[in-house]
Amino acid sequence: MIPALILFALTYVLMLTFSKYRPYIALASALIFIVTGMLPLAEIWPSIDLNVLLMIAGTMGLVALFIESRMPELLADLIMEKVPNVQWAAVSLGLFAGVISAFVDNVATVLMIAPVAMEICKKLKTNPVPFIIGIAVSSNLQGAATLVGDTTAIMLGSALDMSFMDFFWYLGKPSIFFAVELGAVLSAMILYFIFRKEKAPIPRSGKRTEVTDMVPTWLLGGAIVLLILASFLPSKPATTNGMICCALLVVGLIYNFLRKKDMSAVTEPLKGIDFETIGLLVGLFLMIGGISAQGVIDAAANLLAKLGGGNVFVLYTVIVWASVIISAFIDNIPYVATMIPVIAGLAAALGVDPTPLYFGLLSGATLGGNMTPIGASANITGIGILRKAGYEVKNGDFFKIGIPFTLAAIVPAYIYIWLLYGVH
Repeated sequence: MIPALILFALTYVLMLTFSKYRPYIALASALIFIVTGMLPLAEIWPSIDLNVLLMIAGTMGLVALFIESRMPELLADLIMEKVPNVQWAAVSLGLFAGVISAFVDNVATVLMIAPVAMEICKKLKTNPVPFIIGIAVSSNLQGAATLVGDTTAIMLGSALDMSFMDFFWYLGKPSIFFAVELGAVLSAMILYFIFRKEKAPIPRSGKRTEVTDMVPTWLLGGAIVLLILASFLPSKPATTNGMICCALLVVGLIYNFLRKKDMSAVTEPLKGIDFETIGLLVGLFLMIGGISAQGVIDAAANLLAKLGGGNVFVLYTVIVWASVIISAFIDNIPYVATMIPVIAGLAAALGVDPTPLYFGLLSGATLGGNMTPIGASANITGIGILRKAGYEVKNGDFFKIGIPFTLAAIVPAYIYIWLLYGVH
């Protein structure tokens, strides 16, 4: 277990230090996990979240068609007509991304909203880096708001047998949705403060971009609707979301080819798929599979249980804040999957209601990914979009938004959940 933990920690230090080479560092580390046997051959395929990879690839292709249709430019024009200055443009984009990601996967949300932000920044001739970071962290925040917002929310809903409406009202009380939204309001204020110097007025050209082809927009909108509907299907295949996005991309490519009668209609949108981002995620999935196989995640869960002792408030506090820290560095899905049965056992042993512990786990693990640029798939995706556009995201650029944003979101949620479900 110790060698796996050392390799994992060293890899993250290298990725944070040499940000340009993150995909290669992650893949090299994954290869070491495999060659040394720390990740058994039988665990390689199960460790890779194929659904996420297919969803990213399919949505990136759809977004390429979406950009080509000039719809992001039109949406940028519409937003710029409604907001008074650059500061409010940044806050509005973050809030818009948050609303969408409460119902659609965070990565898909970033891929859909980022092109609009890039167009706004191009028109305003301003740096898009903080805009895209704001969109990514806002998307991560809202993942815990509804049953369909994030994989971890789906896992918790399954563990507690919660319906879609239980995320709004549970056990006769306002549920976790309102804890997340309370955090969203305060974190929006953080974005407002971060962009406080961006007071430049929005230029009014009076002209809107003309969109002549609506099919890519309908396909992207269709992806949102189908992803929401698919979340309600019981016992669906694990790659359902990914297959939806890829199938719609195929439809879009066929349509584009029939419209243009040229193979570039197929090849150009496919170039929009960022294979470096996909490679980074594959490396991270395999690394996490390796430390999981070596018992690191189980040991972390057991340590949390011991730190909490027999005091429910202390246990709740440890779970929330340890989840924030742990999920800043490892994918929250295997962590939450490990912690759910641990919490169930602890609650049964102590004879207490597990609800505040479960809600604390979900809020902490979901928001912790916003602490670092490689703590969540949405962050990795947003940084990949910026890199492809020629912008390098330094760790400091991310930390100065991600850390205060996370604290502003988690503190009110931490207090809210305990007051409503922990105090008796």
